[in-house]
Amino acid sequence: MTLSTTANLLNEAVARGRAVPSFNVISLEHAEAIVGGADLAGIGVLLQLSENAVKFHGGMRPLLAACRELATSARSPIGIHLDHFESATLIDEAIALGSGFGIGSLMVDASTEPYERNVALTASAVARGHAAGLWIEAELGEVGGKDGAHAPGVRTDSLEAARFVDATGVDGLAVAVGSSHAMTEQTASLDLDLIARLSTAVAVPLVLHGSSGVPDALLREAVAAGIRKVNVGTGLNIAFTAEVRAVLELSPMLSDPRRYLAPARDRVSDLVAHLCGVIAGA
Repeated sequence: MTLSTTANLLNEAVARGRAVPSFNVISLEHAEAIVGGADLAGIGVLLQLSENAVKFHGGMRPLLAACRELATSARSPIGIHLDHFESATLIDEAIALGSGFGIGSLMVDASTEPYERNVALTASAVARGHAAGLWIEAELGEVGGKDGAHAPGVRTDSLEAARFVDATGVDGLAVAVGSSHAMTEQTASLDLDLIARLSTAVAVPLVLHGSSGVPDALLREAVAAGIRKVNVGTGLNIAFTAEVRAVLELSPMLSDPRRYLAPARDRVSDLVAHLCGVIAGA
């Protein structure tokens, strides 16, 4: 299977009324686990690197190159997405690297800026990204952390979303509908009516961030209401770290990292396969 693009994966999902699972990559083991889980499920996914992950590694090229090679050899179609990029320097670098490193899409996050500033920054990135062949995502409203998801004024307004998409030319829109980043329990409550209104109001795919805190049944309902890309990060980290802890508790003198990274990788693969069925299954 050759490396896919975000646009191709999203176009197919839209046509089927389904969503594309998009999983955060922090390490090589994450990337291997995600590709392994996608192959188990037989479903195309996105490997996504956040700005925080890029900063953790001191740059994006080595991990991007690994993701590109894994995607090229996978049995399922795999795309590469860059997520929550706020740094102008990193946005410029991502656009310059483009398809040469397998990048199919970029999320430019100016959601905490005033509306007009968000529009200006996003529109600029869209123009440059499109010239490089990239699919560009932005955020309107503020998903934020757990405490902010239900605060007044943070939910995405459907009329403002339509204006934002028209003004920026963005290809996908991350919306604030009740989920929150970094949730460790599946207790989020999504506004399904708002998702449906947003889906009707805008002509681009809707993206759900903070999905680790959303119960499986509610994720399925969100997709049915119009979500077309679902981001998952924290849930993978919880599974990975729990398995590492379990192995080291049983063998506290263990020093070979392969002995605890392999089972952690396998556990994440199983979770990815499960979530692929929830998010993109028939």
